Amino acid sequence: MSAPGYPSPQQPPYPMPQPGGYSLPPYPVPPSNNPAAPAPGFSVYPASPMQPGGYQPGPNAPPPQGYQPGPNAPPPQGYQPGPNAPPQGYQPGPNAPPQGYQPGPNAPPQGYQPGPNAPPQGYQPDPTAPPQGYQPSPGHPMQPGYHHVPGGFQPGPAATPKDPNAVVTPFATVPAGVPPGLEYLTQIDQVLVHQKIELLEALIGFETNNQYEIKNSMGQMIFHAQEKNDCCTRNCCGSLRHFNIKITDNFGHEVIHLIRPFKCASCWCPCCLQELEVQSPPGTTIGFVIQNWHPFLPKFSIQNASKETVMKVVGPCMACNCCGDVNFEVKTPDENAAIGRISKQWSGLVKEMLTDTDNFGIQFPMDLDVKIKAVLLGACFLIDFMFFEKVGEANQRHTVLS
Repeated sequence: MSAPGYPSPQQPPYPMPQPGGYSLPPYPVPPSNNPAAPAPGFSVYPASPMQPGGYQPGPNAPPPQGYQPGPNAPPPQGYQPGPNAPPQGYQPGPNAPPQGYQPGPNAPPQGYQPGPNAPPQGYQPDPTAPPQGYQPSPGHPMQPGYHHVPGGFQPGPAATPKDPNAVVTPFATVPAGVPPGLEYLTQIDQVLVHQKIELLEALIGFETNNQYEIKNSMGQMIFHAQEKNDCCTRNCCGSLRHFNIKITDNFGHEVIHLIRPFKCASCWCPCCLQELEVQSPPGTTIGFVIQNWHPFLPKFSIQNASKETVMKVVGPCMACNCCGDVNFEVKTPDENAAIGRISKQWSGLVKEMLTDTDNFGIQFPMDLDVKIKAVLLGACFLIDFMFFEKVGEANQRHTVLS
């Protein structure tokens, strides 16, 4: 006979009938490895059509093992949204920043609206453009290279201080047909030519290649000219020597080339008068300077590329600058009106006596063809060699007769 409360050996160990119509084992059951088994704390009720296995989870029961909430799952019970949380049902627009975006330190404040003249979104200013807010002075032209920007934003021109020793780099609009490198000549009506002092030539009288600086009226360098000749020609032929002069811009690019052939100096030989060819760019002839025969006066014809005389240059009978300037008048082809001047400027008594460095000023009409302006520049060099060049012990010429 079995002990009270224990089943007999012939009775199966479970299930044991319980009130309510279900059975439980009479002893603890080891935990199951089935992942679908209900977690501890679940109440087992009679089988329900809503839940497989016949159990219902309590209101605060944790989700089953391996449960992953969906993207649109409701927040957990007791969730309170923060003060900056979007309202329920909010959908971000197509241009909304991604979730977790942090604006940079230079980002505009929230709700900022750009003005009507603000540059368009994504605009990058040109690296040479002036700072935003710059206002050009009245009458200052817009410099090329600055482009109009949609939206009304206009960057002003870059302001540069006036430095008399600065390098001139022209940017103004250039008419068609101007040789490259001569654009700046379209904007001026005067140039200054300064011959550089050669120390070796000043000390021992050994003739070297002449060098010149060509500047505007404010003293700013625009061109550099240098004679190309050999030692024997310079010291044996003197001022009558043939030469090639290269005129370069501030970047070292040759823009004008002058060619003077060897000619006789006597006015009694009309067939051997002086002449000069002007090329710009090198290899392309744009004009000539031709000496005209006259028994007393130095006269020159300024010709274009077709050898048509467009103006005349007439000098004084005595090309001597004793304490004063020597002027060569630039006139119309019929010599009735003066339209410019080439002046040999007085450099001072000491400089005039000890060196042969010369200073010239050239004046011409502002609207003159830029090619003819370059030919007038060549005429200045020819006049310097003919009348103001002194080699060794030989004296310089003062008239067409000497």
